[in-house]
Amino acid sequence: MLPEFAFTGKVRRELFQRELCYATAANDDTMLDTNDLLQKTSRTFALAIPLLPEPTRLEVGLAYLLFRIADTFEDATDWPRADRVVALEAFSRALPSLDTARAKELVVGWLATPPCANAGYLELVAKTPDVLAEVSALDAPARLILIRHAQRTADGMARVVLSSDERGRLELSSLRELQEYCYVVAGIVGELLTELFLNDAPQLETVRAELEENTRAFGEGLQLVNILKDSRDDAGDGRTYLPDSVPRAEVLELARRDLGAAARYITALERGKAPRGFVAFTSISVMLARAALDRIELAGAGSKVSRDDVFAMFNELQATLDKGESVRPLVS
Repeated sequence: MLPEFAFTGKVRRELFQRELCYATAANDDTMLDTNDLLQKTSRTFALAIPLLPEPTRLEVGLAYLLFRIADTFEDATDWPRADRVVALEAFSRALPSLDTARAKELVVGWLATPPCANAGYLELVAKTPDVLAEVSALDAPARLILIRHAQRTADGMARVVLSSDERGRLELSSLRELQEYCYVVAGIVGELLTELFLNDAPQLETVRAELEENTRAFGEGLQLVNILKDSRDDAGDGRTYLPDSVPRAEVLELARRDLGAAARYITALERGKAPRGFVAFTSISVMLARAALDRIELAGAGSKVSRDDVFAMFNELQATLDKGESVRPLVS
């Protein structure tokens, strides 16, 4: 389950369209296809990815699609446990070679009995060979970063599924297990992003240590907010990520601390003279997470960030960046 935050599809479309003009390759067929898939399969990432400059924008878009394919198999409640594990392992094995012919064969099997009812996710699974083909066209450093971390996540998700019962019901029993799960589905995402940032903006080498120190907590914080928000729906699907033995207040406090680490990560980006898009991309994710966490504390699971609040945060972030000011007050 990748970190996402709840706001309406209309908000996603309007903000996505507003930022699409920043893409330097917006008229490229590949970019348009990637954009379309993002719109159909993501919430937070479809809002944030257009803020990035190229080539990072394409790299992160493709990385998200790889992670979403794996996530679709992990969350495939319509499949028995064994089928989910087999799909994740097959996807992992296909990544190093980026073998599109093999991927086409796999897709036939995956869709013979669809893993879910979400049309966007199913379309993405069907286009797995195309996603792999686009990853293969990336420059070698970025390509290897995507393959390595997507494979680590798929393997980790397979282990998570194996820990569920035969019907796919999963119940985490300790804070340590919760954090380990968050690392598989979000901490690795943070590590991937950090490596891409360092690869695409070499000036960030001056702040590498601080970025690497905070990247795992950054991902964990976003995922904890996601889990807290969706806990009722997840329980209905047979997934209990919040251990009964851990007070809810303790998880909320951990999420707050992790978002503090995320703020330090963003401050390091600013100090390292990161491109504006890097700061905007990471900042909007943290701003949305903090807003969602506030609502969860007030109203409980299922609380949503309103359309007006999303637009207000987005506009405040852009205004701050336009003035050349630090975003730290917005993310702290």
